[in-house]
Amino acid sequence: MAKQEPNCEGSSVVSDLINFLNASPTAFHAVDEAKKRLQNAGYEPVSEREDWKLEAGKKYFFTRNYSTIVAFAIGKKYVAGNGFHIVGAHTDSPCLKLKPVSKVVKGGYLEVGVQTYGGGLWHTWFDRDLTIAGRVIVREEKDGSVSYSHKLVRIEEPIMRIPTLAIHLDRDVRDAFKVNTQSHLLPVLATSIKAELNKVVAENGQADSDAQTHGKKSNERNTSNNSKHHSLLLQLLADQLGCEPEHINDFELQACDTQPSVVAGATKEFIFSGRLDNLCMSFCSLKALIESSESNLEDETGVRLVALFDHEEVGSDSAQGAGSPAMLNTLSRITNSFTADSKLLEKAIQRSFLVSADMAHALHPNYMDKHEDNHQPKLHGGLVIKHNANQRYATNAVTSLIFREIARNHNLPVQDFAVRNDMACGSTIGPILASGVGIRTVDVGAPQLSMHSIREMCAVDDVQYSYEHFKAFFQEFSHLDEKITVDA
Repeated sequence: MAKQEPNCEGSSVVSDLINFLNASPTAFHAVDEAKKRLQNAGYEPVSEREDWKLEAGKKYFFTRNYSTIVAFAIGKKYVAGNGFHIVGAHTDSPCLKLKPVSKVVKGGYLEVGVQTYGGGLWHTWFDRDLTIAGRVIVREEKDGSVSYSHKLVRIEEPIMRIPTLAIHLDRDVRDAFKVNTQSHLLPVLATSIKAELNKVVAENGQADSDAQTHGKKSNERNTSNNSKHHSLLLQLLADQLGCEPEHINDFELQACDTQPSVVAGATKEFIFSGRLDNLCMSFCSLKALIESSESNLEDETGVRLVALFDHEEVGSDSAQGAGSPAMLNTLSRITNSFTADSKLLEKAIQRSFLVSADMAHALHPNYMDKHEDNHQPKLHGGLVIKHNANQRYATNAVTSLIFREIARNHNLPVQDFAVRNDMACGSTIGPILASGVGIRTVDVGAPQLSMHSIREMCAVDDVQYSYEHFKAFFQEFSHLDEKITVDA
């Protein structure tokens, strides 16, 4: 298909993506940023713990575990039993997560114990300026009562590093750099000497106030936390949160690269960033939903929906993953808000369509043998439709046709990908939701290089193409679906 040149709107879309990426070092922060954007666009929050009272023509969202977010816009002409037009993506990326007991002291260094999350290219994490971000459970006391709240935290400056071993001590490293994920991937936080000096200064400065304001239980909690985590680390977190270290009850934190996302390349054609897989697709689908639903819900008969799930990188089997009942529950609750007839949900699912959006493998110029000749997605080539006969992707001829027709109507480029027969194929949330919900699904994604590296890259053009393709899908699927007959 002939490739359309991106219009002038592309620069604003890309700039918006850069802002989204830089605001989202973790899945929690990505959900928080999505939530802010939805609220600014007039989406109303609903709670899964409460009954829903929904109205046609209005827009809603909810979060689950604050790492998954689902947003939907109900067409003005929607009636129960009509279909859902869905784009699904994920908020998580491979990373190093802090262990429940992260305190490690070796050779005069304070190190931070981490566990690998997902299938990361762990060698890319060496010699990077790292920091910490995530969520913290904070204990709050007021008027004799105790409550607990989760607070997002991000230390902006680099505080850790995983140094490589000097080549003089490992002459074979040029032949094979092998990472032992248990012993080699511990970030260095400080030296023991400096940490101890810092601790002495802090304790001397706070001794009097501590004696007056903290009782025995607070000291016991602080001692317990200090045995699990470095007091220096806890103090850094407390300073960021504006609380005392002993009020930190628990946390889910991860190491993060401090280098910001940027538009780069000699002709400014690339995006260099972490977490493009899959925050790029999360952003494009979210922006498409928001902008497609700003003013043209008047003639919409269905429900436009974006679901951004956590835990895709580790199989989606969690309460907030795509393998949970979250999607089916959402479709059921929306349908049941407009009818008492439970059978209409089954009809609605058969009228629905899911675009599973997850980044795709672009052809690498230095490893061209990793793609077969007829399936070589290129940067600047538009969204890639993914195919796999063994159902690692959920695409079929009908779902592929629908997505191609939308592209043809808007002169948008599309590409195809099938993995070589002699290579293993990855998967997505597509087959999980297709089999779990029974919904027609196409698997697509923007092409990228360095997938699962701490620093990935994609093309500026493909961000624009993806956004426009998803937006057109939301606006036109209802009309296009009426022309397709399969199970008559």
